[in-house]
Amino acid sequence: MVLVESIATTSLLGHRPLCGRIFFKDVSCKQKSSSNCRFSSTEFIGKRMVVSPLPSLRVGRLFNPSFKALAMELTKEVHAYRDEERTPRNWNYQLDTSVDRKPGLWLPENRADNPSLHNPLLRQERMGCGWLGAFFEWEGVIIEDNPQLEKQAWLALAEEEGKSPPPAFILRRIEGMKNEQAISEVLCWSRDPAQLRRMAARKEEIYQSLQGGIYRLRNGSQEFVNVLTRHKIPMALVSTRPRKVLETAIRAIGIEGFFSVIVAAEDVHRGKPDPEMFVYAAQLLKFIPERCIVFGNSNQTVEAAHDARMKCVAVASKHPVYELGAADLVVNRLDELSIVDLKNLADIESPEFGSEEPELELEMEEEEYKSSTSIAIDDIFW
Repeated sequence: MVLVESIATTSLLGHRPLCGRIFFKDVSCKQKSSSNCRFSSTEFIGKRMVVSPLPSLRVGRLFNPSFKALAMELTKEVHAYRDEERTPRNWNYQLDTSVDRKPGLWLPENRADNPSLHNPLLRQERMGCGWLGAFFEWEGVIIEDNPQLEKQAWLALAEEEGKSPPPAFILRRIEGMKNEQAISEVLCWSRDPAQLRRMAARKEEIYQSLQGGIYRLRNGSQEFVNVLTRHKIPMALVSTRPRKVLETAIRAIGIEGFFSVIVAAEDVHRGKPDPEMFVYAAQLLKFIPERCIVFGNSNQTVEAAHDARMKCVAVASKHPVYELGAADLVVNRLDELSIVDLKNLADIESPEFGSEEPELELEMEEEEYKSSTSIAIDDIFW
């Protein structure tokens, strides 16, 4: 019956019907043959299809010689029709840097790719998880930090300006902020731009005098920076300190030349928890945010990094480990990390090919298919 139905379908597509000797087996498993086959002629009248039986035909050979050729033609027609639906007829081989592509075409757009690069190996490296950037904070990550000096500087500034000393929870809130941002938005001491600049500069002078110009590298930071340099991973230094202070400190501890980019207080309008500093550093290095890893020591840094769609490694220098659970990784020292850890953090292969909504739809379809299959089995069983 399957052969007869396929031949009838062939006749409906415009080919002449084929007749041949049909072999079958009876109950005794003996092979018998039948040289008669009966097909129906099909006529299309208006929108109706009229089927009339044909008389029996005697065929003297096994199959028509053109059966195989006609089957191959039908197969080619079906595949050609499907290809026309999936792919466009007119291909444009010009360089396309936009993200507007036809859905279903392979390969999908990779956000880490840069088609303007003429080196295919470099393009492949950028699309792999080995292409990443490292953004370091200054205090508490690269050098030792004394949080009490920052608090003393704010209390001294409040005494000079005749303001009430800020409570402890306010001092915790302004950690990582720019001085102008903390004075105007949290402390609310002034809104005049000139006064903001004056008080911010004075607060920085008080802090530097308390700090004494003595900088000491944290344990493991020098070794980790050397490993990243050896693997040619670009690094950026991000801090709310003035650029002049940062450059002086870098020369003092002997790590100049390690950082490709320095983002200082003069380069941004707002500090943490706003992600502006990290976004600007990624733009300077020409990196997508998903391939950037931020190294900080506070929850404000974790919040800013995640808002910028970056991964964050928290260093437990100022806060205990259990308070930094929102970070992607928490370490006590930077040299506890390896290049493999960074590559695992920068691996964005699954989400960069699109959203995860189609996968959820497929799972729902599979569940519906399983439920329908179970119902069909129950119906057959009963």
